[in-house]
Amino acid sequence: MEGTARTARPLARLRSLPAVLLALALVAGGFAAWAGWDWYAAAHDDSAAYAVQRDRALAAGEQAVQNLNTLDHDDLDHGLDLWESSTTGELHDQLASGRKEFAAQVQTAKTVTTARVLSGAVTELDDRAGRARVLVALRVTVKAPGGKSTDKDSRMLGELTRTGGQWKLSALGQAPVGGSSAG
Repeated sequence: MEGTARTARPLARLRSLPAVLLALALVAGGFAAWAGWDWYAAAHDDSAAYAVQRDRALAAGEQAVQNLNTLDHDDLDHGLDLWESSTTGELHDQLASGRKEFAAQVQTAKTVTTARVLSGAVTELDDRAGRARVLVALRVTVKAPGGKSTDKDSRMLGELTRTGGQWKLSALGQAPVGGSSAG
């Protein structure tokens, strides 16, 4: 009898094996369904698309502000072409119409101006209207003909307009620095 009891236990385990495998398959299938639904929901989430547009606007805004603060008198046409390709609207029209006069001033001064973005942020985004505003902090280095250079940190406020699927600078100005406190 003792031998029969020993063989009955492994048989009972073998009979419960399909039930365990079925339970594991159901758990794995449930997890796969949940993961698939979660992935689908994330891929079709409006906030994800909004974040992509925000990141694109910020990258374009930072680059455009840097472009408009960088100019080398030895490569003037390339720099001014870059200014025009980075802008749209009234800002673009102002740059294009004043190009010859500005080029003459830069050639006379013989300066090299380079800008480096320190940080930036999108302060407003209307994806449907294709408009955004950015705040960009940058360091502008101006090198004079004698080799002496000066650095200036500044904050710029830019307005962007999406044209042809690309964000371009439509307005640019200095951001107010500091504030006054009543004493």
